[in-house]
Amino acid sequence: MILQRRALLGATAAMLATPSVLRAQGAAPWASRYPELVFAIIPSENASGVTERYGPFIEYLSKRLGTKVTLRIANDYAAVIEGQRAGNIHIASYGPSSFARALMTGSQITAFAIETNLDGTKGYYSVFYVKKDSPYQRVEDLRGKNLGLVDPNSTSGNNVPRFALNKMNIKPEEFFGRVVYTGSHENAVIALNQGTVDMCANWWNDEQESNLLRMARKGMVKAEDFRIIFKSDQIVNSPMAYLNAMPEELKTAIRTAVLELATADKKAFDAIYEGKQGPLVAVDNKAYDPIIELNRFVDNLRRRG
Repeated sequence: MILQRRALLGATAAMLATPSVLRAQGAAPWASRYPELVFAIIPSENASGVTERYGPFIEYLSKRLGTKVTLRIANDYAAVIEGQRAGNIHIASYGPSSFARALMTGSQITAFAIETNLDGTKGYYSVFYVKKDSPYQRVEDLRGKNLGLVDPNSTSGNNVPRFALNKMNIKPEEFFGRVVYTGSHENAVIALNQGTVDMCANWWNDEQESNLLRMARKGMVKAEDFRIIFKSDQIVNSPMAYLNAMPEELKTAIRTAVLELATADKKAFDAIYEGKQGPLVAVDNKAYDPIIELNRFVDNLRRRG
């Protein structure tokens, strides 16, 4: 079941307006054209969790830029892609496949920052989880059972899993009893925990950080109740991207503020990553060329049925 595409939620968190001290010093040349900037993020957890995680960052960005920045949380990945293509979202935090999809569908955007791991690497993994007490040891053991994926534009929650299943000669819609799109990584784990699905796809950085561990820290699940039965090759980490049409001075100011976040406002940085990831570093669109090829491969799988 694919969840119905819905429009972006209304502004979830509208943070500080232009600080008076910056007004007194004189606004930037682009300020009159951009009295408000919209930052959007693809759904990976519930809306309140995203607001708590990104609220301090939005406040930091508002202060650094001297203009109002509004956080919007999408109901699905496509809403962020469509919002940037329409020019309604100025800055967005993507997953690799959703960013590649945005480029493939004509969005005029540029990746400018990428997440890093504590060891300096810039990649993560897709995993399949099952319940710890289940009898399943291999993916092949789940014939006729239910599979939980995240979103059609999710890298670790759909495209990499489908690529991996194809290598196992498994056609998901034929092999599994049902393939369920849950809408977010958190929802995929919840569906597994509740027995709605028997295996789910999710993101996993290393033994110290994963979506499952984040959920466990929030008391949503117990990490020890689950186990991994498949882990993919490493995937390039997630980017932030901005609209190409914005003035160069504004793009430079955004890029500088984001790349300096870990040191300029450690509290805001830690609110997002909880000390489990390294600083954001510069990146460009070319880093996601392999993900565009992955998307095309998965698109061809769908067309072949």
